[in-house]
Amino acid sequence: MCRHLGYLGPERTLAELLLDPAHSLLEQSWDPTDMRGGGTVNADGFGAGWFGDDGEPATYRAAVPMWTDTSFPQVARQVRASAVVAAVRSATVGMPVSVEACAPLADGQRLFSHNGKVGGWPDSLAKLAGRLETTDLLTTAPIDSAVLWALLRQRLDAGEDPPSAVRDLVGEVLAAAPDSRLNLLLCDGGQLVATTWTHSLWVRKGPGSVAVASEPYGAPERWVEVPDRCLLVADTEHTEVTSLEEEA
Repeated sequence: MCRHLGYLGPERTLAELLLDPAHSLLEQSWDPTDMRGGGTVNADGFGAGWFGDDGEPATYRAAVPMWTDTSFPQVARQVRASAVVAAVRSATVGMPVSVEACAPLADGQRLFSHNGKVGGWPDSLAKLAGRLETTDLLTTAPIDSAVLWALLRQRLDAGEDPPSAVRDLVGEVLAAAPDSRLNLLLCDGGQLVATTWTHSLWVRKGPGSVAVASEPYGAPERWVEVPDRCLLVADTEHTEVTSLEEEA
């Protein structure tokens, strides 16, 4: 059910983060190890997002298996960034395979990814989606992740801080669709906010860096698993994990 990662730290090429390490995101596209019943491969598209010198995110997304895209490795060895979000996709049955459905989703300030699914889609989100502006609905891809992103953006644009916005969204969606799988990942270039709700997540701290990932990549000994049903907030200096249980 998709794999994603986020990175903050010294500049790295996308290839150093996504292609070169042992059990890289590229390898996880065809050989994931901890999908927890959410599929077997991640062949329904992929994407990488990073923040440029102007502080705005850019993305490379394709609706093909990551291992078949011959252009991305060339781009990945040229692009350097200190804040990255990337994902490979395993589409939920019935949802479209398209570029618009591939994470990371972006606006002018943030990158977003979702591992999992919203139970009872689309009926379960109809009431929540009803509060979105018509323009947001018309420009949202017909998938659960895109509606989650629109709902999260609404909270953030209203001034809610990212950890509270993510926490509140998870609680709201679970109240409407209790059987959802909600591993969310948000990055604004300086902070990572992530959740675990029935899917795996790991965190790795390094000198002046932090990485989170659905599955560890590179040297395994520095990774620590984030418990299920938790909210993680991290930057290059601090990492905090708190329970989401009281919000369910």
